[in-house]
Amino acid sequence: MFSRLKAGIARTRDSLVNSVTRLFTGRTRLDASALESLETLLLSADVGVNATARIVERVRKIPVGQSPAEAVQEEMTAILAPCQVAFDYAATPDGPYVILVVGVNGAGKTTTIAKLAQRLKNEGKSVMLAAGDTFRAAAVDQLKRWGERLNVPVIAQGPGADPASVIFDACAAAKARKVDVLIADTAGRLHTQDNLMAELAKVRRVVAKHQADAPHETLLVLDATMGQNALNQAQEFLGQVAVTGLALTKLDGTAKGGVIFALAERLRLPIRFIGIGEQADDLQPFDAREFTRALLGDFTGSTVEVDADTDA
Repeated sequence: MFSRLKAGIARTRDSLVNSVTRLFTGRTRLDASALESLETLLLSADVGVNATARIVERVRKIPVGQSPAEAVQEEMTAILAPCQVAFDYAATPDGPYVILVVGVNGAGKTTTIAKLAQRLKNEGKSVMLAAGDTFRAAAVDQLKRWGERLNVPVIAQGPGADPASVIFDACAAAKARKVDVLIADTAGRLHTQDNLMAELAKVRRVVAKHQADAPHETLLVLDATMGQNALNQAQEFLGQVAVTGLALTKLDGTAKGGVIFALAERLRLPIRFIGIGEQADDLQPFDAREFTRALLGDFTGSTVEVDADTDA
């Protein structure tokens, strides 16, 4: 699995690590100019202003005998570590464990739902899907195809149906059939559309009518190729919906995977899963140390001295 992770984030690793390695190679001292270059490289990889500042400051204060590479890796792990909170399915006495999946069009919601359903099935759980993205007939059809492929029941209505009604019916069906986990898709909302955000709130209210503590997980799916726009989207959703976890998709398709550090530093939300490819196994539970090891594992270097004037 580590090899798949390493391969999946190759574009980010090649872009970031090669550039930073060239910066440090052959240097015996790190002056203000070198630290400024490091800052530029991290920002270019969409690591984000706050996370970049933390990493640069950590390198600025490296102790004698430590390499800048080690300092970068340690600080990156420290940024991600608080977000390593595993998805913890727990059986509920009053009905299924309900997962509400939200995100904008094109983020990879439907594929993430299918991969999550496959993962849960492999763990011995019974799963049902709710086709709540009724604004796009193609989204309903896509989820139905996944359901057939995975042998998972899908609750759906006709195009243009009320999403809250679809998900209400799915909750009732899942409860009647004693299904372990219900995963509900929602419309691929543009986060600026207030009416659609209001509908999400309605969906949550409808789910709570079946089970007072549901939904048990509201998973926000973000597209890593969007870079800093993914962070902007997340902040808009958080202003409207009680998001409990993140899934960051398409890390295999971008050199801007550094956005995971921006998300971790700014939001401090659990990162449940990362998507590193098209196969079912390519939706992996997030592990902070494994991620930074896959990203920077080949990133080595000798120790250097830091100039006293780097605070200038």
